[in-house]
Amino acid sequence: MAGLRLGPLLRYTDGSCATVWVESDRPCTAEVRCADGATGTSRTFQIAGHHYALVAVSGLTPGTATEYEVLLDGARVWPPPDSRFPPSVIATSPADAGTRIAFGSCRWAAPPAGGHDPVGPDALDTLSARIAADPGAARPDVLLLLGDQVYADEISDATRRWIAGRRDLADPPGDQVADYEEYTRLYYESWLDPEVRWLLSTVPSCMIFDDHDVIDDWNTSEAWLADMRATDWWRERLLSGLMSYWVYQQLGNLSPAELAADPLYAAVRDTPDGTDVLRTFAARADADPASVRWSYRRDFGRVRLLMVDSRAARVLKENRRAMLDPGEAAWLREQILDGRGGGAQVGTGMSDHAEAGEHAEAGAGGGGAEGARVGEPEGAYDHLLIGTSLPWLLPHLVHDVEAWNAAMCAGERGPRWARLGERIRRGADLEHWSAFPSSFDALADLIAEAGTGPGAPATVSVLSGDVHHAYVAEPSWPGRAPDAHVAQLTCSPVHNSVPLSIRLGFRFGWSALARALGRRVARHGRCAEPAVGWRKTGGPWFGNQIMTLTLRGRTARLRLEQARAERDGTTLLRVITDRELT
Repeated sequence: MAGLRLGPLLRYTDGSCATVWVESDRPCTAEVRCADGATGTSRTFQIAGHHYALVAVSGLTPGTATEYEVLLDGARVWPPPDSRFPPSVIATSPADAGTRIAFGSCRWAAPPAGGHDPVGPDALDTLSARIAADPGAARPDVLLLLGDQVYADEISDATRRWIAGRRDLADPPGDQVADYEEYTRLYYESWLDPEVRWLLSTVPSCMIFDDHDVIDDWNTSEAWLADMRATDWWRERLLSGLMSYWVYQQLGNLSPAELAADPLYAAVRDTPDGTDVLRTFAARADADPASVRWSYRRDFGRVRLLMVDSRAARVLKENRRAMLDPGEAAWLREQILDGRGGGAQVGTGMSDHAEAGEHAEAGAGGGGAEGARVGEPEGAYDHLLIGTSLPWLLPHLVHDVEAWNAAMCAGERGPRWARLGERIRRGADLEHWSAFPSSFDALADLIAEAGTGPGAPATVSVLSGDVHHAYVAEPSWPGRAPDAHVAQLTCSPVHNSVPLSIRLGFRFGWSALARALGRRVARHGRCAEPAVGWRKTGGPWFGNQIMTLTLRGRTARLRLEQARAERDGTTLLRVITDRELT
């Protein structure tokens, strides 16, 4: 009898359909059966000896929540017979309902030893416990995980022992993940956590990678990449990272329509063993990153979410560095302006460009025209969310140091400074949007354009993580002000350490003294003034935390909650801030 190895994960949902991801322990037919009669089935596909299915469920009724169960070859495997959690449900919302979006990043999933968690209570565990305790209460409509869902370069003691049982840790990459099988161990460790497993089975999720999903400082620079490619272990690590990301995270980001139009998904499912097909795709993504798109779009009624790849889509040539390659930048602009009269309807989601025939084409999805109001352009939206794992707006000192470093590495002060700049760039992780000044300014201009004029949204929010603290920053454009309220909303970590050095450094980085110091550093680099100014309007806050945006009509409300251990041993989410954004 087939068994359920991992999952189920409820991924895509809209008013009438959903997708549910599972991993089984052998080939089988996976079925999702809902209490209201909606169903879906799919045969598993095989990658590296593992068996997966993404089941598309159709026939759902908008505005309802229905319990579901998972069957493998006709035998029920979810929910477990001894489950202490409420039934998993698929909830659908009518087009005119409000949307509640929770987000965060950086979840180190190592289980606490002896009941003591060295990095403090897990915000996702705590959120899960709260929802389970009162299933009828308000819950997120979707959970955005903005990178570092797994840590390939910072493994737990248990995983280290397991890896040591299959290879010599004295050989590179040592006590880091080396191949696909070891990546699967990271996902088991993370998603078999009982609270997280149930949470992901009942709250839809959208995901995007960041560096630790592959390696710290992934794609920092052209020189960094050359050094990594010179090793004998990097290629297997990267290909395994991309393959496992596609299987465990990216597939579920796509709608059923996008999946039906995706040639890679079809090819993997049409062969008894899709390993070689997927590996060839990953190798092409490594050789030509512009041939693959990991970014994607989701529309939730009148809310548009664009999840942007700010890792694999980079241009690393020192004389033309960019956070996004030209095709990726064009895709982002088209998606933002779609329905505003400035862009044509285009494909969404990740595509295999070489097979699709051109850059950025994939199956259309996301329901861009859903819920349009009379008198507004069809497909217009009330709120624009740009999900990028790396913050756009940073503390001013950090921004100026990154811009200075980019100038040094580009040779602004000569070869000697360039060599020093590269060492500093790697050592201090200087690789955010501000380390790509032209991309920083281009995003500022695009946000201003999106937020200005007839049909402008009420809010434009850049959602990020990475930096192990939370804050709110609001930009201002010299000589103009967008009609939309614009904010950088950063929330990290969900579950990770926040060393004292980070706390002190980021508190100082937002100070007036740090701002003055940053200006001096920028002058040494002959850096141009950024296209926008900005100020911190909330934070910095430190801890294991999660942010929630509640979007209703043209209003937006932000809440930040931190996981706190109580004296009785329980953990609760404590509200740190709760405020209107509009």
